[in-house]
Amino acid sequence: MSSLTSASTLSQVEAAYIDNASYAEDGSVSKAKAFITACRILLLKIPKESSTPQSRGVFNTDLIQKEMEIAQAWVMASDTSDSSVNGGPNATRTSFETFR
Repeated sequence: MSSLTSASTLSQVEAAYIDNASYAEDGSVSKAKAFITACRILLLKIPKESSTPQSRGVFNTDLIQKEMEIAQAWVMASDTSDSSVNGGPNATRTSFETFR
């Protein structure tokens, strides 16, 4: 279960994004899944545009979307658990050591 909820602040979500960004380096499927969750929440919480009478800011969330897609692909290729997003491992290994 994710530690992030609807009550999580933007700072908490950003921290989870940063803390779990090393999922591939660490070889951690659970960190990758937490990273994906943080990406999803960031995409919801970060406004596309913000303005005040003095300034206007436009935020590009395409990078977060792309990072999420990369992490999802990594999970699909790396997760060998039965509860995998894709229903199991992508590769089946067979041993022929007892084959006659």
